[in-house]
This record gives sequence, structure tokens and C-alpha cells, in this order.
Amino acid sequence: MHTLSIKQLGEALRARKFSSRELTQHYLKRIETLDPQLNSYITVTADQALAAADAADARLARGEGGPLTGIPLGQKDIFCTTGVRTSCASRMLDRFISPYDATIVKKLQAEAGMPMLGKLNMDEFAMGSSNETSWYGPVKNPWDVTRVPGGSSGGSVAAVAAGLAPVATATDTGGSIRQPAALTNLTGIKPTYGRVSRYGMIAFASSLDQAGVVARSAEDAAQVLQAMSGFDPLDSTSMDRPVDDLVAPLGRSIQGLRVGLPREYFADGLDAGVRACIDGAIGELKKLGATFTELSLPNSPLSVPTYYVVAPAEASSNLARFDGVRYGHRSAQAKNLEELYEKSRGEGFGPEVQRRIMIGTYVLSHGYYDAYYLQAQKVRRLIYDDFRRAFEQVDVILGPTATDVAFKLGAKTDDPVSMYLNDIYTIAANLAGIPAMSLPCGFKDGLPVGMQLMGNFFDEAKLLNVAHQYQQVTGWHTQSPKGFE
Repeated sequence: MHTLSIKQLGEALRARKFSSRELTQHYLKRIETLDPQLNSYITVTADQALAAADAADARLARGEGGPLTGIPLGQKDIFCTTGVRTSCASRMLDRFISPYDATIVKKLQAEAGMPMLGKLNMDEFAMGSSNETSWYGPVKNPWDVTRVPGGSSGGSVAAVAAGLAPVATATDTGGSIRQPAALTNLTGIKPTYGRVSRYGMIAFASSLDQAGVVARSAEDAAQVLQAMSGFDPLDSTSMDRPVDDLVAPLGRSIQGLRVGLPREYFADGLDAGVRACIDGAIGELKKLGATFTELSLPNSPLSVPTYYVVAPAEASSNLARFDGVRYGHRSAQAKNLEELYEKSRGEGFGPEVQRRIMIGTYVLSHGYYDAYYLQAQKVRRLIYDDFRRAFEQVDVILGPTATDVAFKLGAKTDDPVSMYLNDIYTIAANLAGIPAMSLPCGFKDGLPVGMQLMGNFFDEAKLLNVAHQYQQVTGWHTQSPKGFE
């Protein structure tokens, strides 16, 4: 069952070839058997999943429900879920039981009818590129369990890649959907900022955070992203516009598609084996009728330093709410109010989160605000302008998702700068707010390589169509890691 696509699963459920309960039990059994090798789930919600599966079966028996009804999913543990621990992979929220559902949880579970298998592991408060900062321990890459799956959505990608969920939600603040998708042979899409509600998603950097999806194929991702999308009055940054049909356009030809290749993404630092896979993908797209143009995104090298001013500044503000008073971890050692704040936050937050809070507080402090934060916002606008000019010439932009394949667990934990550079190709899309995705395009030394596509605002359908057409003539996305077939 776990090798079937979302479309195939939906058709089989509606044809009553198997029930949602049987499908959900199948995935729960795989989680029980295989997840000890990966650590992809923080909380498994078996009873809740089976109850939801029974409800989905009842809907299907009445001839109700939609294309996703009865298909289980995993939720990244950054989305609030009523009555279920929502930890953000932090000791700070280890005992936090959410009293409400995030909007996308409502859309996928209550409205679309998808049973939730559980809450997926991640980097603590989504801060990391390797899923090694989690309070619950690192997630392992199913393609090689001695390597990282990428981050921060490492649990989401590990679960889908290993067949422990057919699809999973994820978030992307600087590459946290696309980079892990690339390292685990998955298709992951970060939509336009404002396309998907952020209500009920625990905030890291509010102007950058975006909810999206990881799946085996572009077709699977399109179906789930469409169900997640739409205006939400509870999110002040949500765009009030109709939800585009992301599935119907998947069959369109890409003859005449104009693709831009940014020089900066193919410069020094890109591994030769990864470059060879990208070149092979370009060749396939040319056969499908796409035309290619070299272009420049001159400010893209500034995206990493810009991000690491803006994102920690927003994190410093957002994480101030975790003070040991209202909810979350409270130190038992404090003798007065000041100690309560200090000890609760010192005990509750891990080293990477503390590092980013300190950086953010520094760049927002008196005397440094103009020099750092305001300057970073000006550079952010220049990065956006680069994309605006580029999309006057081309329809989509193509490049690598990551500089290399998955690295060994522990290889970069003592070098934060080296870790931050993992997102060098992905951060610019977040700063600009444009949609972007990663899809499998080959292997280097038996490890997956991802190709990134970026589009203009609200061009998700175009990106997914390009990816789908490419996946019709290649089989990279159909391959599974050994031991998890």
C-alpha cells in the first residue's frame, strides 16, 4: 500500500479495495516496526488516527468526501493539534497540549478527511538544517542512517521517504522543506508567502515562515497543497484570493517554457556530482521543449547574512512568550521572578535556539538596530528586486537545492557557519516571498540529489506542472531507500 501514490490510494479507497482503517493500520505497523531506526515521529496518535479512519470510511460509504478522504498523513510538530502534544521539538513545550487546531490541521483533517498518524520530529523551533537540534534526538536519513535527513523538517521527509506516511506537512523559513526533500529523494514545495495560513503554526520568523508539503511526487504534492491553501481571516498575512486549481494544469505541455539559470547558483561551492545531476535534468527539460537562459541574481550571495539578521531578530521577539510563567517549561529551581525567567529559558531552550535569540536580541538593541536590522531589510528588498527583474525574462528559475548530498550526523554541529551555508540556495526565495520547490533529479554515490525550481508570486501551478512533466519522463522520484521498500 505504501508504494501507491496519493491518487492511487484515493481511487482504491473509493473503489473499496481496502478501507481507510486498513490503510491507517498498515502505516501504524510500519511506524512501530521501522521508526526506531529513524526517530521521525515524536508522538504517534494511533487511537485518534483509527477513529478518524473509521469516520472517513463512513463518509466514503455515503458517497461523500473528496480525493484525500481516508488517506493518512503526518503533521510536523510545529502545528497545533487539539488535545495532542505540540512540542516544536523543544523541552520548552514538551508538556504543552494544544487547546486548538492550526488552520491547516482543520483543512486537512476535518475538511479533507485525512487521519493524522502522529506528530513529526524537527529541529527545535524549526532552527536547524540537519534535524540534530531536537530535544527528542536527531532524525536519521533512510538512505543512510549515519547521515542527516536535512532540516528543519527532517521528521517529515524521513517518514515519507521510508513509507511511514504517504505525505506530510512541513514548514520552510529558509529552506526547511526544500533542503531536506533534496537529501531524501522527495518532492517538497514552499508556496507563496500568504498562500497557506500560518494560524496555529508556532512562529520562528513571522515574515519568512511558510507551511508546505513533502510527498513522493509533484502530483501528490499538488493535491495536498491545494487542500491546505486558501484565505484565513485568523492570519493577518493570508492573501484574500481564490485557491488556484493545482491539479488540473499538471498535464500541460512545457513547450516554449522559459527557464532561467542563475550564474550565482552554479559558481564555486557546488559539488561536481550534484552539478552533473542538474545538467542531466536540464537536458531532459530541453527534450520537453523548455528553453534556457543564463541570468544573474547579483544579490543572492547576500541572502545568508541577511537571513541571519532578520530571522533571529524575529525569533527573539516571537520566543519571548516562552517565559516560564504562562505555559511551557517552568524551572523548579527559581527563588525569585528574575531567576524564574532565566532558569526556565536556560533549561527549556537548546543551544541553537539560545544562540539565535542572543543574535536577534543584539541586532534589535539600541545602537545596533539601524546598523544591522534596517540594513538587512534594505538588502532583502534588493534580493526581491533581483527576482522581479528575472521574472520579466523567464517563467521559472532552476538551480540546485543544496551544494552537496546529505552529510554525516555530527559533521557540522560544532561549526554553525558551515551549517548555515547548507541553505545558501534556498534562503533567497523566503526573503522574496516567492514559491519554490525541490524535486529528485539523480543520485551521487547512492545518495539523492535535488533540483530547485522557483517561480513568480502565486505560480505554484506552473512549478508543479514543470516538476510533473519532468517526473513523467524520469524515474528518480519512484526509488525508495533499501530496507524501507
